[in-house]
Amino acid sequence: MTAFLHTRLMRPCLVKALPARSLHVASRGLVPQVTEGRGSESGYALQQHRRQHTEAAVEVDVARLDGEDDGIVEVLMRRQKARNALGHAFVLQMRELVSSLSSDTTARVVVFRSLVPGVFCAGADLKERALMNNSESDLFVHGLRSLMTQIAVLPMPTIAAIDGVALGGGLELALACDLRTTASSAHMGLIETTRGLLPGAGGSQRLPRTIGVTRAKELIFTGRRIDGQTAVEIGLVNRAVEQNAAGDAAYREALSLAREILPQAPIAVRMAKEAMNRGVEVDMTSAMAIERMCYARVIPTRDRQEGMTAFMEKRPPSYIGE
Repeated sequence: MTAFLHTRLMRPCLVKALPARSLHVASRGLVPQVTEGRGSESGYALQQHRRQHTEAAVEVDVARLDGEDDGIVEVLMRRQKARNALGHAFVLQMRELVSSLSSDTTARVVVFRSLVPGVFCAGADLKERALMNNSESDLFVHGLRSLMTQIAVLPMPTIAAIDGVALGGGLELALACDLRTTASSAHMGLIETTRGLLPGAGGSQRLPRTIGVTRAKELIFTGRRIDGQTAVEIGLVNRAVEQNAAGDAAYREALSLAREILPQAPIAVRMAKEAMNRGVEVDMTSAMAIERMCYARVIPTRDRQEGMTAFMEKRPPSYIGE
């Protein structure tokens, strides 16, 4: 697995000014390979299309914030011309980056944001999808589903900053994150039924678990798009804010939320996430056993001792993640 090739310390105000080839995350072999049919026009066209994407510019980057924000890592979606559509190169790069983050103990909070104005993620790359036959399409969507699961099981808290359109797979990506902030003017929806499909990258399962079955059925059956204010009212997102002149209000709100998490004991936060994620899928007795197991893992940590000492000494704790 290729690790981060460059680690760039950046302050939030500098993130928009990323150099064109900074922090390149290589992307190889992370989505199941699609077998091209011999002599197949669609297979040949798809192969050519992939080769073009392999040679294309970076579509997913990473940035580490410094100073008081040290520990916040940003995943930057920057596929400008295609509005961050979920194409092969984008998905491959995202999978490798997320895989690298999964074992990164210095990352305390991960923020997923877009550098494409007015768009979080437009969903499926329909031009690429049109070149696939049925089996190729099924295999690619399986890879998308796997990517969303990779994001969902990252050990640290994740926040999606939705400053623009998040449709289909774009909303599924946001749903795979723990928390979501949005601009009130942003639009989002699982619109797959309007394309003769159903949400296939986890949306049909994560949306009901987020907003309830009845509301999720209404949104998926109708393919309706909703704005950020409606999203916060139904519990789809955590915070909705008015968009600013720079077009990054949701990102700024995500940073504010990340800064609330940052001072807390990293191992305790990770264990709390694991306890909740695993506990909601089982009966209460099993969930209590999961909580006990996660609690037992924080008892011997130096951070727990620091928390108790800081309380007794009436000072803010200083956690080190050990």
